[in-house]
Amino acid sequence: MKQLLLFLALGPGTALVAKPMDSLDLKIGQLLIVGFRGVSVSEKSPIVQDICAGRVGGVILYDYDVLQKQSGRNIQSPRQVKSLCTTLQAYAKLPLLIAIDEEGGRVNRLKPKYGFPRTVSAAYLGRHVSLDSTRLYAMQTANLLAELGINLNFAPVCDVAVNPDNPVIAKLERSFSANPDSVALHAAVVVEAHRNRHVLTALKHFPGHGSSTSDSHLECVDVSKTWTPSELLPFQRLISQGNADLVMTAHIINSHWDSLPATLSKVVIQGMLREQLGFDGVVCTDDMQMNAIAAHYRLEEALKLALNAGADMLIFGNNLDYDEQIAQKAVEAIKRLVQCGHIAQARIEEAYKRVMRLKSRLKF
Repeated sequence: MKQLLLFLALGPGTALVAKPMDSLDLKIGQLLIVGFRGVSVSEKSPIVQDICAGRVGGVILYDYDVLQKQSGRNIQSPRQVKSLCTTLQAYAKLPLLIAIDEEGGRVNRLKPKYGFPRTVSAAYLGRHVSLDSTRLYAMQTANLLAELGINLNFAPVCDVAVNPDNPVIAKLERSFSANPDSVALHAAVVVEAHRNRHVLTALKHFPGHGSSTSDSHLECVDVSKTWTPSELLPFQRLISQGNADLVMTAHIINSHWDSLPATLSKVVIQGMLREQLGFDGVVCTDDMQMNAIAAHYRLEEALKLALNAGADMLIFGNNLDYDEQIAQKAVEAIKRLVQCGHIAQARIEEAYKRVMRLKSRLKF
């Protein structure tokens, strides 16, 4: 049974107020989104122990386990996924973000082989002059996620297909177009369809991964010679329209901005995203276990840089690497950083309030 809620959630737009448990540990835990193994969970499952202890604010589902090289990590069938999501929420004291990368096409966790509808890629939709097909497929996805109990889709991709040979964006048909105006139009339709079913979305990968020549899953990606200001336009357009629930950062480096990856850069998050584009919602990182970050920064250093840069939620997919204790390690590391003065407690408070404000829009 769902544990006693420590807040009021009367519907979209109602603020969440955590009173008895608004400890530093709880606030830090709400900033983490963590992946796990298993198509079902029980009170003995590590992820459930993290949820019950308040060490995570969200989870992310995958169908394929990268390290074990096998399908069925969290997803086997529609009925099973719905049961999994219901069980996870039942253990949560605060509403749990249950996230997925359901872009369509190649990046599609809910595949037909598991009994889910066929999807198409963003590039396929972008080739059509009319937005009707985008609206139709976006509604199909949003309806499905809402029915399953998944309340956050890490989509739409707002990267502009600047480089047609980009191995992680254009080659996988994840971008709607090489035209930033077209990207913005299609992305807005996707956001609207999801909002109609109370499913949150995340614009990604800020400030634009479309010009890269390599994959940040594998290595540090430098776009200093390829990035163009036009890549900001889709993000700028959607933010100005009020069509941004979350914005996900990219693990890319541009020496014209900073020597740090965008995910860890205050220049990018606070300067470009917050001040220049005026976004005051939740900023989440891409997976912190991707090699662009994990191979170059120790966990504590990466956490310090990301939070001080302005990131509000940190993703640990636990798929490129696997550590059942990653949530506990991250909470403890962040708490130490606060206690030592390396992260201001006000920064944690700010991020926590943004996450609570976001969660108040969820429908239960």
